Amino acid sequence: MPVEFIGMIGTTDVSETRPATGPVVDPDFTRRFAKAHEEAGFDRILIGYGSSSPDGGQVAAHVAAHTERLGLLVAHRPGFVAPTLAARTFATLDQFSGGRVAVHIITGGHDAEQRRDGDYLPKDERYDRSDDYLDVLTKAWTSEGPFDHQGPHYRLEDFHAEVRPVQQPRIPLYFGGSSEAAYRVGGKHADVFALWGEPLAETAEQIASVRAGAEAAGRSTPPRISVSFRPILGRTEEEAWERAHGILHTIQNRGRGGGSFVGKRAILPVGPDARPQNAGSQRLLAAAAKADRHDRALWTAPAAATGAAGNSTALVGTPETVAQALLDYVDIGVSTLLIRGYDPLDDALDYGRHLLPLVRQEVARRERAEAAREAAARLAAPVTAGSAR
Repeated sequence: MPVEFIGMIGTTDVSETRPATGPVVDPDFTRRFAKAHEEAGFDRILIGYGSSSPDGGQVAAHVAAHTERLGLLVAHRPGFVAPTLAARTFATLDQFSGGRVAVHIITGGHDAEQRRDGDYLPKDERYDRSDDYLDVLTKAWTSEGPFDHQGPHYRLEDFHAEVRPVQQPRIPLYFGGSSEAAYRVGGKHADVFALWGEPLAETAEQIASVRAGAEAAGRSTPPRISVSFRPILGRTEEEAWERAHGILHTIQNRGRGGGSFVGKRAILPVGPDARPQNAGSQRLLAAAAKADRHDRALWTAPAAATGAAGNSTALVGTPETVAQALLDYVDIGVSTLLIRGYDPLDDALDYGRHLLPLVRQEVARRERAEAAREAAARLAAPVTAGSAR
C-alpha cells in the first residue's frame, strides 16, 4: 500500500518558534499555505480544532476552492453539534470539493479545554458519546432510507439526509487518542487511527492495542495507522542538529506560551507545572524522560519543552536519515505519516523537494520487489494434474 503523507495548515503564519505575523484569519496566507502543500505532493492537510480557533469546516471550504486535488482532513469534536447536522455539513463539503473530505475525530483529552465549549462530561463518558455519535454519523452517510436511533447519548426518529457524500460508502474517518477508551472506540470506527510520534517499540505496542480494539469490535480489517512527527532537516547531520538545537533554544526562551495553529489555550495544561490530562501527551513526556534521542533519529526534547502540547517529537537529520526513520515506522505497520515543521510553510516545501520523494521511491521499490517475489512463487508452484490439461 502506498504511504499517505498529511501536512497541517492554519489560517495565520505562526508556530512554537515564531509569533503570529498577521490576523487570526488571513485568507491569502491560508490559500498560499494550502497550495504549498499541494505543490509539495502532500495527499491531505489536517485542519485542527481548538476552542478559540477558526471553524475548520469553513477553512476547508476556502482551501477546496483554491486547490484541485489536495485532500482535506477536518478535525472535529463530537458533542458540540448534532451528529445529523455534522453528517449533512461534511457531506455537503464533500460534494463541493469533489470527494476530498475526511474527518478526524478528536474526543478531547483536557477537561478545561472542553469546558470552554460548554462540555462538562468526564473523559470516559466523552468516549462513550463519541461511540454513539459515530454510529449516527455512519448511518446518516450510508442508510438508504430514513432511520431511527436510540443510543445512550443520541435519540432521533425518521432521519434521512438528501445530501450524501461523493465518496462511497462514506467519508473516511480518522481517530486520535492513546488511552484504552480511545483504542476501543477508534478500533471500532476508524479507517485510520492517529498516534503521536513515540519510539518504535512504544508505537508497536499502541498498534497492537488498536488492532485488539478492532478485533473486539468484530472487525476483520483493522484501521490503518498514522504517526505524527516534526522533521528537522539539514544538508548534513551536523547542520540538522544545529538547526534542531536552535529551535529548542527558541522554544525554551519563549516558554509554553508559543503559538500553534489551534491556539495556545487549546492544548496547554493549566498552570506552569501542570501535567497534561490526555494519555498521548503523557506518553510523549514519558519517552522524553527516558532519553532525548531514540532509535534512528527521534528527538523528544521539543516535547519536554512544550509540555507535549500536540504532536511535538522531531525526526532530525539529512533527508536520507529522516526518510529511513519514517520507513522504520512503515516497517512496523504505519501507512500514514503526518509531518509539519517549525517554519511551517517553507518546511512543507522542503519536505516536498527532499523528503517525500525519498520515502515514496523506497516504498514503490519494495512493492515492486514484493510483486516480483509473488510472481516468481506462482511460477515455481507445482502444476496440478487438473491445471495441466
